[in-house]
Amino acid sequence: MSNFTIFELNSNEMKYLQISSKLFVQNREKFFSKLSRNGMAILNSNDVMPTNADGTMPFRQNNDLFWLSGIDQEESVLVIFPDHPNQNMREVLFLKETNQHIAIWEGEKLDKNKAHLISGVKTVFWLDELDNKLNELISVADSIYLNENIHSRSASDVQTRDDRFKIKICKNFPNKKIFTVAPIMHELRAIKSKFEIELLQNACDLTEKGLRRILPLIKPGIMEYEIEAELMHEFLSNRSNGFAYQPIIGSGFDSCVLHYIDNNKECKDGDILLMDFGAEYANYASDLTRTVPVNGKYTSRQKEVYTSVLHVMKEATKMLTPGTNFKEYNKEIGRMMELELINLKLLDKHDVMKQNVKKPLYKKYFMHGTSHYLGLDVHDVGSMEWIMKEGMVFTCEPGIYIQEENLGIRLENDILVTEEGPHDLMKNIPIEIEEIESLMRS
Repeated sequence: MSNFTIFELNSNEMKYLQISSKLFVQNREKFFSKLSRNGMAILNSNDVMPTNADGTMPFRQNNDLFWLSGIDQEESVLVIFPDHPNQNMREVLFLKETNQHIAIWEGEKLDKNKAHLISGVKTVFWLDELDNKLNELISVADSIYLNENIHSRSASDVQTRDDRFKIKICKNFPNKKIFTVAPIMHELRAIKSKFEIELLQNACDLTEKGLRRILPLIKPGIMEYEIEAELMHEFLSNRSNGFAYQPIIGSGFDSCVLHYIDNNKECKDGDILLMDFGAEYANYASDLTRTVPVNGKYTSRQKEVYTSVLHVMKEATKMLTPGTNFKEYNKEIGRMMELELINLKLLDKHDVMKQNVKKPLYKKYFMHGTSHYLGLDVHDVGSMEWIMKEGMVFTCEPGIYIQEENLGIRLENDILVTEEGPHDLMKNIPIEIEEIESLMRS
């Protein structure tokens, strides 16, 4: 992480090393120009979600608030008002005030100076001043930008802190124009800065450490959850909070189950093992898939299918360049997959020639998309209607799933789009058959 001005955080802070506030200052500068004249934006942290009794889930910060401020603490509010007449009120943070009781039971929270060092925001108030200060700010604003989750895959019915806040603002300020900040954030977050690319690279490097740790350990008789545990150990030992998403460690038939997360079976001799996992670092995600033989040596059929998937992956990666259209990208990958499935004798070329183009036959064996955005979210914000631009980061993850053979093969790396061509953030992670088998023997 040589491009950062970083230093060790105190024990009461996050696991990861502190990120240069330059990242968040630059992010807010990009954001300023997207607001309408005399508009202000208000972003809330995520809720602390309950479990049962007095339990709570681990806190995960709202990614938009984090992207703009670097503040990784619950009950935080960020206000951005570029045209406010008072320069000190153009960027304002509201934080939960700490006290001795909180410090003893939960650990110290951010003080105002520490929040400034992390975010670059100079004006910091305690949260109990929020209502009064907001009334003052909103009184001179023409419009208010509020946040909500508009991700195309969002299916949650849970009301968020931002949702409740929007209801309150609309009720208390019915004459103000209300806009949604999410489209702006999608546009800005889709293009990664050099700071973000280095954070993503660090997450990918931790994922590489995890894979290299587990490959020699995989043998017939190992339990899927034992592999998961070894990965978690490696990630936590390297300042990660753990997995960027629920890992998939699926052997045998479950290598064909796209979102298998039980990870509770014994891995058996002759089975294939599909592992889809990634480390998180400083809230940034990585996303890797490797498929390996439980006994350390691919069968001839496993090799055939693996080689086909790897070929499609390499060809698809070449297309992750500026100007590529997602629709055409997916069409071309579909054509490549058809040829591979014909060669594997899974499809008949005559049937393919007569197929309904709206229901292509390859979807029986390759039923998911090849790429998604990657960043603070593993399925990061951004539209599949946009053409690819320099600075975007995508996964590349083709797969072939043959349920009748208990054989699912998926391979996945994380790719940065650049003017010089695709840059594979996981280029150092073993993927060739010979590499995998060699590491499993060691």
